[in-house]
Amino acid sequence: MKKAASHEQCTELQQIPNIGPAMAEDLRQMGLARPTDLRGRDPLTLYRQLCKLSGQRQDPCVLDTFMAAVDFMNGAAAAPWWHYTARRKAAYGQVD
Repeated sequence: MKKAASHEQCTELQQIPNIGPAMAEDLRQMGLARPTDLRGRDPLTLYRQLCKLSGQRQDPCVLDTFMAAVDFMNGAAAAPWWHYTARRKAAYGQVD
């Protein structure tokens, strides 16, 4: 699926940069069916929700991905998830 160049173009979760089929399914399992459902969300809350739902600790790069997706849907330019790693570490430290 082609990635959207802006949040206004997103109609499917997989159009969000960094969101592939597995992450889109995780988001749907968490009750987020549309790209607009990510607007204004707290990425750390999403990360913890997924950890609880899956019954296991997710890799911290999942949090980076949530940060990238939420920022994109809030109007930021698309950026690879790994551009959020330093920001995640500064904001949240060690993620459990």
